[in-house]
Amino acid sequence: MHYELYIDVFFLVNVTMDYLLLAVIRKLLGCRISHGRICLGALSGALLTCLIVALPIPYTSVKFILFHGLANIVMIKAGLGIKGMRELGKALILLYVSGFLTGGVFQFFGQYVRVGSVFFVLAVISYYVVSGILRLIVYLTGKNEYRCQVILLKGERSHRVEALIDTGNSLRDTVTGKPVSIIDKKAAKKLWGENDMTGIRYISYHSIGKAEGVMPLITLDGMYVCRKEKEWIERPLAAICEEDMTADRYEMILNPDVLIGGVDYGNQSSSTTSV
Repeated sequence: MHYELYIDVFFLVNVTMDYLLLAVIRKLLGCRISHGRICLGALSGALLTCLIVALPIPYTSVKFILFHGLANIVMIKAGLGIKGMRELGKALILLYVSGFLTGGVFQFFGQYVRVGSVFFVLAVISYYVVSGILRLIVYLTGKNEYRCQVILLKGERSHRVEALIDTGNSLRDTVTGKPVSIIDKKAAKKLWGENDMTGIRYISYHSIGKAEGVMPLITLDGMYVCRKEKEWIERPLAAICEEDMTADRYEMILNPDVLIGGVDYGNQSSSTTSV
């Protein structure tokens, strides 16, 4: 059987699908990566896929390894900036799950559509459907338990935020050894005001997509973590994120170490209470 492949169309289709899959993975992993970076990953993946198809490789097993090993890993690293093996493994799993769901969505809607020009419309529909399915799975498996509300206190000011309890957040202050949570810059301004950001120093960090950086570090008077009960945390540390966190529907990434049994830091303690 003879097949005729138009490499330009094949490349364009792969760029589109790779971009949508990377966008889904970005949302699920919470990577703070720009859409331009995702485009770079999609272009890298599509280019490698086209090269592997075009190269006269006689062994199917070698092509299989290049497709599912080299091309996908390069695409994920280029598009999401992932470096650790653990995060890379998660991203690869999500890539195949998202691809499987996207193929199913295309097959379902494709039987009702006979016009080839609506491919990109189907691609966009698939993105939202797959994102919704995966978010529903995450919700039903208890991911929602890692969200809570936190009341931040500074002087006479208070501000309630939606927080994500992130088990991957191991940020600690090198001076005091205390765990550091992360808050949105808008939340910090509501507590400090526009020009009253006194007593601030900086803390270094590294994350997915950014090898190293610094964030302003502040000390709150206290905060209430509202779960089944309200847990009082005395003088917690918080780093101010310069990027907008509200797009992900939370304003704080809560370091789970502040919740372990009311951690004691010398003269400063945290205990469970109610208001």
